[in-house]
Amino acid sequence: MMLYKLSLKNIKKSFKDYAIYFFTLILGVAIFYVFNAIDSQTVMLDVTSSTQEIIKLMTNMLSGVSVFVSFVLGFLIIYASRFLMKRRNKEFGIYLTLGMSKRKISMILFFETLFIGIISLVIGLGIGVILSQFMSLLVANMFEANLKEFVFTFSMSACLKTMIYFGMMYLLVMIFNTVNISHCQLIDLIYGHKKSEQIKLKNPILCILVFMIAALTLGYAYYMVTGGIHKIESETDILIPILLGSISTFLIFWSLSGLVLKIVMSMKKIYYKGLNSFVLRQISSKINTMVFSMTVICLMLFVTICVLSSSLSIKNSMTNNLKSLAPADIQISYFGDLENDSIRRVSQYLNEQNYETDKYLKDIDEISVYLDSHIMFKDTLGDYYADAKKQYPFLSYETDEKMMKVSDYNKLAKHFGFQQISLNDHEYCIIADYGQMINLRNEALKMKTPLNFNNQIYYPKYQTCQEGYLYMSGSISNAGFLVFPDQALEEYVCHEYMLVANYRAKDNKEKQKIEDNLIEVAASIENVSYSINSKLDIYEASVGLGALVTFIGLYLGIIFLMSSAAILALKELSESSDNKERYQMLRKIGTDEKMINQALLRQIAIFFMFPLILAIIHSVFGIMFCNYILETFGNEGLLPSIIMTAIFVIIIYGGYFVITYLCSKNIIKEKSSMIN
Repeated sequence: MMLYKLSLKNIKKSFKDYAIYFFTLILGVAIFYVFNAIDSQTVMLDVTSSTQEIIKLMTNMLSGVSVFVSFVLGFLIIYASRFLMKRRNKEFGIYLTLGMSKRKISMILFFETLFIGIISLVIGLGIGVILSQFMSLLVANMFEANLKEFVFTFSMSACLKTMIYFGMMYLLVMIFNTVNISHCQLIDLIYGHKKSEQIKLKNPILCILVFMIAALTLGYAYYMVTGGIHKIESETDILIPILLGSISTFLIFWSLSGLVLKIVMSMKKIYYKGLNSFVLRQISSKINTMVFSMTVICLMLFVTICVLSSSLSIKNSMTNNLKSLAPADIQISYFGDLENDSIRRVSQYLNEQNYETDKYLKDIDEISVYLDSHIMFKDTLGDYYADAKKQYPFLSYETDEKMMKVSDYNKLAKHFGFQQISLNDHEYCIIADYGQMINLRNEALKMKTPLNFNNQIYYPKYQTCQEGYLYMSGSISNAGFLVFPDQALEEYVCHEYMLVANYRAKDNKEKQKIEDNLIEVAASIENVSYSINSKLDIYEASVGLGALVTFIGLYLGIIFLMSSAAILALKELSESSDNKERYQMLRKIGTDEKMINQALLRQIAIFFMFPLILAIIHSVFGIMFCNYILETFGNEGLLPSIIMTAIFVIIIYGGYFVITYLCSKNIIKEKSSMIN
């Protein structure tokens, strides 16, 4: 009972000092519950069965991500407990001096961890339940669905999962604390706080050399994911710049930890101004002992910024693309081969199945698409082919090009909202919308590359690709197809007949009924290959993928951001606790409180900004790489995504900075009254 009461008393007494610890635990519990309770929020949504399947997939993936998140939070909690143990070394030493056994001290820590766990779980779950109600609005917005009726929901499965996962984390903390106490020596507990980190001034020449090597290596890694990205042929190749970037980051922190202090010490006016010498030595001491931790934090911040920016950008871009990339209600294609002339128009197949196209469809256009094995992708590049192959060695250059009559293309362009074109005899043009392929094809078009087709020479009418596409989709993916004058393709066998139309319907429910029936009829035709692109399917798939990427990105981004800030905050609080006597000494020599607080603020600000600045530099090139990889989704929403990411960083990372400063100020003021 005595140990029980002592544990409660210790928690109450140290609550201010442990504010960061409690804040991190409560925030972690709340976030964990919110993202695992999404399935309970989707019950209120009025969505189709296919969207329900997408939501189910998303919740399953979030559940899998939660396992990884639990490891991150588990590491964070154990790291935080180290801070608490170090903070109370002297207290434990006094307990041992008074005759208390290590077993009883372990029991005190057991009860404290138990109480802290219960408190953080209760408060965190309470906050999580409240936030999850707002999450239903976000989910509805993501899936662009209406709420049937807003009702208060509580996810028992998410609650149990949160309690189990965090219960296991707290159990690990208890084991860690017990092992740690059993290995502690009395003299280390009592006098450990008097031991200061020795600042070992590294050889400045070696530091400069290492910094230059790291900067050059990092620059090469940046080049590999931007200008040299075309040389990346497989997924494993991307590991090289990642490895180089990680090693370079470590070497930069290692060299700067010994270089910054040496440089500033040589600048006498700055070094001896105010408390700059004190602040710089404090920072150097921390960075000197946290080179690896700083590297991990910097990389976590880098991943956070890239993940948040890219995931939010995908959602925004895909939403913006839907109207332009899926303008028609339905697109049906039937395919033949180059030697088979039995393929017919789509409407003929449908009429044979007694489907009344005019009753259910409007704005009907039927289009023919051709192939010729004598015109391949490499042929359209002409003299530029050799350069293109060096620059893009992984592309398939022996792919047959699709072709279309200019009259058919103008039907498609009118339906899809693109500019119609006109071609003279012996002219052709290329239609494309995929950025990298447009750049490559434009180089060949600038050379006025001729095409020898059907014993006739054709020249490009335009020196650039014309914007457009052949198939509706949720992403930008048209690598290019050729448009010729009608007479050039008159004698060719049609490879594909396409029908594009809109439904005669008032709302999406009617459209869905027409579509289900049409797809059933179209799929019933035997011995013919077909494809169907539907606006409703593309819309649901795009919205679902955008929501999936956004929620996973938010989940991981917030956890990484919180973990990075918490590690820095705990390290700073630990240092403030150890350096109370140094701040007391400053007061004794006449330093006023305002100057001390300013020095503390600068110290914490520099400490927090150090890894963030390098992470932001990494992120500039990381986002450029992500933008290249995700080009098919478009980049229209990139700027708003970066702004949203900046807001997240300011709120969470900045919030930890403010709390750290206030708690540190409270710690160093603990004994100021005794001095007076």
